[in-house]
Amino acid sequence: MTLSIRTATPADLPLIAQLIRDLADYEKLLHEVRFDEAVLGQKLFGPRPYAEVVIGEIDGTPQGFALFFHNFSTFEGKPGIYLEDLFVRPEARGSGLGKALLSHLAMLAVERDCARLEWSVLDWNSPAIGFYQKLGARLMDEWTVMRVDGTALQQLGAEGRGLAA
Repeated sequence: MTLSIRTATPADLPLIAQLIRDLADYEKLLHEVRFDEAVLGQKLFGPRPYAEVVIGEIDGTPQGFALFFHNFSTFEGKPGIYLEDLFVRPEARGSGLGKALLSHLAMLAVERDCARLEWSVLDWNSPAIGFYQKLGARLMDEWTVMRVDGTALQQLGAEGRGLAA
C-alpha cells in the first residue's frame, strides 16, 4: 500500500465537491451544503485563491482530502494554517492517510514559517478527538467559536458601508 499526498488542480473540482459532501454526510450536516461547484472552483483555483486543497491517495486512488488556508497570529507575529476540512473515506480509515494529510500540513506550516496548525472538531466526534490528541494536538477548551452568517452577516456588513476610508 502506497500513500501519497498531492496538490489539487482544477481538474479535481468534482472530486473535491464529492469529498466535501461525503464529509458533510458523515458529520450529519449534508443539509447545510449549499456551494455552487463553479463558484467553489473560482474560489479555490481562480486569480485569488482563498484556500488550498491537497488530495490523499492510496495506491493512486483518491481517498481523502484536506482544505486549508492561512490565518494570522498577532501574538506570534506570524501566519498559521487553519485546516477547514479533513476527510478520509470510511473504507480507507486506519490506513495512515489521515495522519499523512496532517503531517503534510504540518510540514507546510514549518516550511512557510507558520506559528501553528489548528482546526475545529465536533465535540461528539470522540474518535477524531482521540486521533488528534495522539498526534500531539490539544483541545482549546477556553475558546468558543463565534460565527456571523446569513442575514446577520448582511445586516452587520450594511452597517460597515461608508465607514471605510
